[in-house]
Amino acid sequence: MCSYMPITDVYAREILDSWGNPTVEVELMTEDGSVGRAAVPSGISVGAHEAVELRDGEERYHGKGVQKVCHFVNTILADAVIGENVYDQAEIDRILCREDGTERKKNLGANAILGVSLAAAVTAAKSLDVPLYRYLGGMRARRLPVPMMNVLSGGAHAASLADCAWQLRQSAIDMQGFMIMPVGACGFEHGLQMCVEVTHTLKMLLSERIWSGRDETKRAILPAFTDTETILSLLMEATRGAGYQPGEDIVFALDVAAGELYEKSSQTYLFSAESKKKGREIRRSGDEMIAYLEELSRAFPIASIEDGLEENDWEGWKKLTERLGDRLQILGDDLFATNSKRLEKGIQEGAANAILIKVNQIGTLTETFQTIELAQRNGYQIVVSHRFGETEDTLIADLAVAAGADRIKAGAPFHSERVAKYNQLLRIEDALGLSAAYG
Repeated sequence: MCSYMPITDVYAREILDSWGNPTVEVELMTEDGSVGRAAVPSGISVGAHEAVELRDGEERYHGKGVQKVCHFVNTILADAVIGENVYDQAEIDRILCREDGTERKKNLGANAILGVSLAAAVTAAKSLDVPLYRYLGGMRARRLPVPMMNVLSGGAHAASLADCAWQLRQSAIDMQGFMIMPVGACGFEHGLQMCVEVTHTLKMLLSERIWSGRDETKRAILPAFTDTETILSLLMEATRGAGYQPGEDIVFALDVAAGELYEKSSQTYLFSAESKKKGREIRRSGDEMIAYLEELSRAFPIASIEDGLEENDWEGWKKLTERLGDRLQILGDDLFATNSKRLEKGIQEGAANAILIKVNQIGTLTETFQTIELAQRNGYQIVVSHRFGETEDTLIADLAVAAGADRIKAGAPFHSERVAKYNQLLRIEDALGLSAAYG
């Protein structure tokens, strides 16, 4: 096997993500004629500690264009990596970070750097004629993650819809995401089937009883004017309606996105939707948030709570983990931002027991794997996640298998940019055959 293959060309173009916003796609070529392509996802609920995504800020696409970012790739970054060994991912990523010169990739943009980093890995796998999950993970890459499938959305994800009519009534759901996890499945294919059946059953229930308008542009079902307990009760009914037992076959997961609810001035969490329903302002302190989440987790089969507190409340996260971490996945997204330095602090503080992995939060594959390996060495669960602005790129499916991730968040089973990830995992499970493990 060849151990050296020089990069001969790098090219970036502007494409559209799943919300019709521009993003970066990078193609990279090597001397043997191999060409790899990668597209960069984009978040809408962005934590304060994430790597910086650059935009043009001009009239095109209401300021969201990425032509300047593509120019950085086609000039500065291309000049830096052409001639480098495509098989040396760590060195390529080191060069990319050096060219930017800032910790959060502020100068050239995490979207520029990540595009090249991902494209290099894809090209290397093609050059070696091995599956991407095998190139990234080696012979240990055989474990399929449990889906954490989003079936109902609120919070920032509801209010961000492009449909103006929907924005006028919005979603009266304070929490950002409600997910189902097929823990009773015998394999990934079976788990995906279970999730889809529950999702379609839930859709029928909503159509029959509480649907007050629908928005086909959303990647999950969005009922109007309801609350957390009602939603969880609906998930219970949908699970049973699909022929499964809540708490045994299917468990639930919450994405609280508490940073979106937090008011720094009062140091409380404002539940606007709940306030509207009850006719009085509902605010919760950090301790009250922990008690509320504990109450929900005892009333319903909740197995995971993501971002239950805002990302700078280390003491609160420690309390939350101490209170619930022995029986629940306490998942840090904004808390860690796929950043090994923040994860190290979390380990020292005893904050959370699981980490959400989003490649564009940190900006290179090497840094992503450094964070994953640190988490695994310290007993943290790994959840690989998509972003709100996705593309048809399926790299995170391969990443999840390569990393031996415990879970994957890839959205509801509607619209091709989400389904593409699930279909890739089905292909990988099929290719692994009897050697495939699950969850």
